[in-house]
Amino acid sequence: MREKSGQKNVWELRIYLGRDEHDRIKHKSVTFRGGKRTAEKELTRLAATYEGTFVSTPEISVRWGETTTINDALEAWSRNGWQDLSPTTVRHYRELWDGHIRKGIGRRAIASLNPYEIERYFRRLKDAGVGLTTVRHIRALLNRACRLARKWSANTLPNPVVDTELPVWPLAERGTSVRSPELAEVQAILTAAAKFDERFGAFVRLVAATGMRRGEACALRWTDIDWEAGTVVVDESIVAAAGGAEVKSPKTRASIRRLALDAGTLAVLRSLQTGQEEFAEACEARVAADGFVFSYEPGGAQPPHPDTMSHMFTKVRKQARVASDVHLHSLRHFQATVIDRIVPERQKQARLGWSTVHMARHYTDVVAGEDLRAAEHVGRLLEGGEESMAGEPHVGQRSEAS
Repeated sequence: MREKSGQKNVWELRIYLGRDEHDRIKHKSVTFRGGKRTAEKELTRLAATYEGTFVSTPEISVRWGETTTINDALEAWSRNGWQDLSPTTVRHYRELWDGHIRKGIGRRAIASLNPYEIERYFRRLKDAGVGLTTVRHIRALLNRACRLARKWSANTLPNPVVDTELPVWPLAERGTSVRSPELAEVQAILTAAAKFDERFGAFVRLVAATGMRRGEACALRWTDIDWEAGTVVVDESIVAAAGGAEVKSPKTRASIRRLALDAGTLAVLRSLQTGQEEFAEACEARVAADGFVFSYEPGGAQPPHPDTMSHMFTKVRKQARVASDVHLHSLRHFQATVIDRIVPERQKQARLGWSTVHMARHYTDVVAGEDLRAAEHVGRLLEGGEESMAGEPHVGQRSEAS
């Protein structure tokens, strides 16, 4: 049970339902309005109501010894560790396991493998056309599984992956990295998105104006917007999970932040709110106070799926005749690039929710004025203004996005 950010006596109640037949964790989340004691009683009632809805999968005992395979280690880790990972990470791990490991090297006993054989396996993947990033992720997955197997076997099993090296991919085979799009490209995409759909147009505008991650924008609620202060709170994210989308807390504290919005973006969101209310009224519904801003359902009860927004972006990008190497995530790179000369690096990191810059999140409130400068600068660019130097770059600033 947790109280919604900035909302007195509004609670999110979450019930753990267990695991389904595919070993996926299931939760039931509801929004409750009332005092803390009443919310606690409602949580107890929900727990009793949903008790036994899903049956947990039986525990499988692993015998750690010479016959323990990599698949055994991955299975044990998935049952004792993957619960702490995000649904997106778990889905990625399962794709790697099912697509490259399970029917091949996964069947091998860990004790029978050595670094040479592991490196030969990596090279076979490369020769089969698997990219550098995928092979690097596979190595990390195998290394963690074997390291845990060594620990759980009381150090009787080796970790044959720890000292291995990856093959070398020529620069031409490594693929292209995400680039920051040009201002003209972003403006063309904004125009095409607004014509395509008002809701999606507002979504793209917000992402370009703030540098939000797509999951953060999908999770935006009307209660997160402070119209008078011209700010928006980022404290949730939508991730793709098995069977649909799931609301989750940010991965790090740095991801929880309050961002300034330019007047143009606020106007776009206000117009969308009016449109959403008219849409809900036509469907004999009401927009919930904590409804999702970009929901495609009357009332805003369900958030949009991140993958859906990415697919829509691809359609809009084609309509705008923008290069195919520009993706939805490229707008985050655009934000990082254009504010590089406007605000200090610590504020740039805080605005984008990075946790890799030392003490960045501790300066968020102190440099609110600088955050507003960043918002207004990007807003002017998106409205068709010219980019200009606002002073010399700050010492230590970079234009690199991540």
